[in-house]
Amino acid sequence: MSRGLFGADWFKSSYSQAGGDCVEVAHLADVVGVRDSKNPAGPALVFAPAEWDAFLRVISSGS
Repeated sequence: MSRGLFGADWFKSSYSQAGGDCVEVAHLADVVGVRDSKNPAGPALVFAPAEWDAFLRVISSGS
């Protein structure tokens, strides 16, 4: 896990099913982290806030 994400407040989407496969997201001042909820000590992807916003726009539009 990125040291920049140590101690971050991770959350699951409200759309996630209980006990289902999901990702967790952590918003920090300069990055957004994404990790597998089943392996919280494993690797995390790190995005710039603008990259994360662009990703959310695309998936929200259904494209």
